[in-house]
Amino acid sequence: MKTLQIPFFTSALSVAVLLGSSSAWAQADEARAKRIAGGSCFLCHGAQGESTSEAFPRLAGQNAEYVAKQLDAYKSGRRKSSAMNEMVAKLTPDEMLALGKYYEKMSLPREEAKDPQLAAMGRYVYHNGNKFSGVPSCVSCHGMNAEGAANLPRLATQFSGYVHTQLKLFNKRDRTNDNVVMHVVAEKMTELEMAAVAEYVSSK
Repeated sequence: MKTLQIPFFTSALSVAVLLGSSSAWAQADEARAKRIAGGSCFLCHGAQGESTSEAFPRLAGQNAEYVAKQLDAYKSGRRKSSAMNEMVAKLTPDEMLALGKYYEKMSLPREEAKDPQLAAMGRYVYHNGNKFSGVPSCVSCHGMNAEGAANLPRLATQFSGYVHTQLKLFNKRDRTNDNVVMHVVAEKMTELEMAAVAEYVSSK
């Protein structure tokens, strides 16, 4: 039985075609994401994902899959927001991921903490938790530099006020779309601990 030999140039050509096709799709997705972002997202989240207010999260540098996950949660109603639920109503899963990748490429300069003493307390809680009340460390999930992971949010450079608000929503179980672990963590945190951790990660 003879083994079919595929000429090298044919194999190489096939790879080149696939890579070219992938690149074309990536460019198309980025163009589509840029069009969507420029049509509505920029109003609250800024032209470069820098956000215009602590009421709206900074998206620059945020993990792409996490952004897509949140957009899908808004669309399904698992995460509540009268503004966002309407904004994402017509987005497809591909568009959600494209938007995530679009913002993930952006970056924000690191800023010093506005309250260094509060941030110092937050640093301790973030890295060590509070053994007296049972609050676990944040670092085990969100990483040493608060960069998160594919399905976990990047907290570094995020507005401290926004992070604090989300922790309070988890604390009260008013936000239910994400990891149930956050309920267990946040419900044990004091207002001071939440504010401190938020201040710390905002300066990472």
